[in-house]
Amino acid sequence: MIAQHLPALQVVVPLLSAPLCLLLNRARVAWLLSTAASWVALVIAVLLLQQVLATGTLSYELGGWAAPWGIEYRLDPVNAFVLVIVAGIGSVVMPFAATSVVHEIAAEHRVLFYTTYLLCLAGLLGIAITGDAFNLFVFLEISSLSSYIMISLGRDRRALTASYQYLIMGTIGATFILIGVGLLYMMTGTLNMLDLAQRIPSVADTRTVRVALAFLTVGISIKLALFPLHLWLPNAYVYAPSVVTAFLAATATKVAVYMLLRFLFTVFGAELSFEAMVMHLVLLPLALLAVFSASVVAIYQDNLKRMLAYSSVAQIGYIILGISFASVTGVTAGILHLFNHALMKGALFLALGCVFYRLGSVQLRDIAGLGRRMPWTFAAIVIGGLSLIGVPLTVGFISKWYLVLAALEGGLWWVAVLVLLGSLLAVAYIWRVVEVAFFQPAPRNAPSQEAPLTLLLPTWALIGANVYFGINTELTVGVAHRAAEWLIGGGG
Repeated sequence: MIAQHLPALQVVVPLLSAPLCLLLNRARVAWLLSTAASWVALVIAVLLLQQVLATGTLSYELGGWAAPWGIEYRLDPVNAFVLVIVAGIGSVVMPFAATSVVHEIAAEHRVLFYTTYLLCLAGLLGIAITGDAFNLFVFLEISSLSSYIMISLGRDRRALTASYQYLIMGTIGATFILIGVGLLYMMTGTLNMLDLAQRIPSVADTRTVRVALAFLTVGISIKLALFPLHLWLPNAYVYAPSVVTAFLAATATKVAVYMLLRFLFTVFGAELSFEAMVMHLVLLPLALLAVFSASVVAIYQDNLKRMLAYSSVAQIGYIILGISFASVTGVTAGILHLFNHALMKGALFLALGCVFYRLGSVQLRDIAGLGRRMPWTFAAIVIGGLSLIGVPLTVGFISKWYLVLAALEGGLWWVAVLVLLGSLLAVAYIWRVVEVAFFQPAPRNAPSQEAPLTLLLPTWALIGANVYFGINTELTVGVAHRAAEWLIGGGG
């Protein structure tokens, strides 16, 4: 009985847990509830992925109202994979929060943090699972509004400015998305994505539909921080509490990429998006600009969180590059990197949370010699950095291998060369960290204690995943390839 309602429970569990946290109003209880909800969400996501891979697309009608009149939750290989990513990161980040939140968030705001975290988790899961375009916008707003609050909880007053800047940019992006959805409704009379996909071909030549595609692409690009619409991201990541940065960096932009995939390939279809509207001519140069401009900026950063924030902009460039090829191999590379980058950045930002816990700073000059004093933390940073570069036996290598294959398959050998050059820029900024941490003397007052196990274990869980999925690629490549074939085939 419960099994058939798993799609609804995927969103309902964290959504109902959020007001419970507020009502109970005790930080420790709120943490336990948030952790339990995250792990239940992960179990549900894994069960749903297994079901989709075994039986194909699943449809769940909310309230018994048949689509397209009622809201439908629709699961396919693409969004089932995204659900596992989001719930998986949440379930790793919450154990880390037990110690980190006490250190970084004021006592009177801790219950608020767990409440907004659960709302954000519910929103992100809802975006991935819903089959209704307006419902997607509603979940987007739930996740965005809670993100703004979580970022503002940082103890540095600049967290408020960063949150406000993100709110302005996020509101513009959401408005563009809403206008796009409204234009589609005006032309088709439906909001159900499957129904939209069937009705759009008959009106595909109209200016309104093409303008809707443009509005949706720009709005979603702001949300996923595609260059040059990424200006909200660095400050948001730098001034947010460590646990918030790790969660948002690994999930929020990835769900926005999923939205772009959903609209370009399922709703509008590859023929309209990439042949009639030649989206690849827009996405490919912007992706390459993101890789090189953000990587160069990252090299010159002295704040390690800001360095990784610009690195995220570059890595999002790699994901969009894969999508821009509009081929099975290219989209496989994009979906793979969506998963792999969540593991890399989640691990690296958690490791920086360990540094901040002991040091109260993540400035480059302040980590001098700490590689020998905090060996487990900096070993995690080194392995995460190698994954970011794309060294064999890490997930980063798998993503870039498929990107190079996709570029060569499309006859774009020069793009394959640029992918490799982009990796060399990553070597430059990761080496700066290694050099200072391991080859410079530590000051006398430097901490000599390693971070506590409550912080190290979640960090190493993600580092272990970076290596495991870099060696055993059967699951990730298999699911990504199946999802790519499904998308290129029109998502039928």
